[in-house]
Amino acid sequence: METNATRMCALLVGLPDVTVVGVEDRPDRPLRVHVETTAEVDGCTGCGTRAWVKDRPTVALVDLPVFGRPAVLVWRKRRWRCPEPECEVSTWTETDPRIAPSRAAMTDRAGRWVTVQVGREGRTVAEVARELGCDWHTVMDAVAAYGTPLVENPDRIGPVTALGLDETLFARTGRWRRQHWCTSIVDVGRPAQLLDVVPGRTAAGPSAWLEAQPQAWRDGIAWGVLDLSGPYRKTFTDTLPHAAQVADPFHLVKHANAKLDECRRRVQNETLGHRGRRDDPLYKSRRLLTKGHERLDDRGEAKLLGLLAAGDPKGEVRLAWHAKETLRGIYAIDDPAIAEEFVTELTDDLLDIDHPPEVRSLGRTLRRWHDQILAWHRSRVSNGPTEAANNLIKRIKRVGFGFRRFAHYRLRVLLYAGRPNWNLINTIDPAQIR
Repeated sequence: METNATRMCALLVGLPDVTVVGVEDRPDRPLRVHVETTAEVDGCTGCGTRAWVKDRPTVALVDLPVFGRPAVLVWRKRRWRCPEPECEVSTWTETDPRIAPSRAAMTDRAGRWVTVQVGREGRTVAEVARELGCDWHTVMDAVAAYGTPLVENPDRIGPVTALGLDETLFARTGRWRRQHWCTSIVDVGRPAQLLDVVPGRTAAGPSAWLEAQPQAWRDGIAWGVLDLSGPYRKTFTDTLPHAAQVADPFHLVKHANAKLDECRRRVQNETLGHRGRRDDPLYKSRRLLTKGHERLDDRGEAKLLGLLAAGDPKGEVRLAWHAKETLRGIYAIDDPAIAEEFVTELTDDLLDIDHPPEVRSLGRTLRRWHDQILAWHRSRVSNGPTEAANNLIKRIKRVGFGFRRFAHYRLRVLLYAGRPNWNLINTIDPAQIR
């Protein structure tokens, strides 16, 4: 058991080769712990002459809370002076990366702690800043300094066989709330992983990211999963021509539901001359139409058919509903050859000139994405993991109440959803942090 008062204070501070000089305890203020190093007399870096201590400037560093109170480590540094008048090196200040990186406003251990709290635990920067008794920028600068090596670690991204692309809304800015989008690049294998996010939802961003990856890594990607997006199809066509493109089943069914609803609204206006109202049959049927047929009980099916009979005199909405349900049957087929025959026949049927325009539009979509739709039966991969990653991204957006800088947004979401190796947080060299 340690009984020396000075040594006990040093143990409580928890820093090597440090002596506690004094403690300031003011009400409603952070605890200020004054320390100085026990380093030997330094030699001049220019000529090697024994240096003199010129003065002791103090540097206040935000530190971890002490016994539930914010704390500040006041480091009384030594400023050395070379006594040789002809030496090129006149003065210099001592540094110790074990206490804090050069020019940092926070101690090394506090910087690692806030990175874990903000990055892995998903806490807000403002919340952590309040706990430490400092400002927002001090915490975010530390997260950027210690978090960037984790997300930029080349070992974070391993081999990928199936790659998914999807869009998320980054921010709305300006008077007219202009939307800024970004693209999520996700390994949709098992386990799924958010690889990166790039600005925009055009082909330029993800294409540039893929082209920056090693050729051997790109050659290992066998499947490219995407929604019914032309720019993302161009990305895979240009940068991963060897990878088979897979149309995401969820987005295809969602598109069929959108065409069904488009048909319902058109028929509503043509028959009654106005948009749907509470007592209109087609308006009442809007939710039942989007449900899968197998999820409708006898009562629900009877209600739906009755509403269609009352509000759909030409049977156009009913035909669009049957088209949607038939399209869903694509994914109930296990045999790829049978699925190809089924999709081909369904496409021809939907393109019939007598069908409603929305049904013919759905048929054109099937024809345009024929190969990508059938690729699912061979790959059995989807953008489900990409949507899961987007949900994690949206959580960070919610707790942060939005972002202004894309660099901060990318860092935060990759720390939270990018599966960095958090065991490396303690191996980061503070001397390399700027």
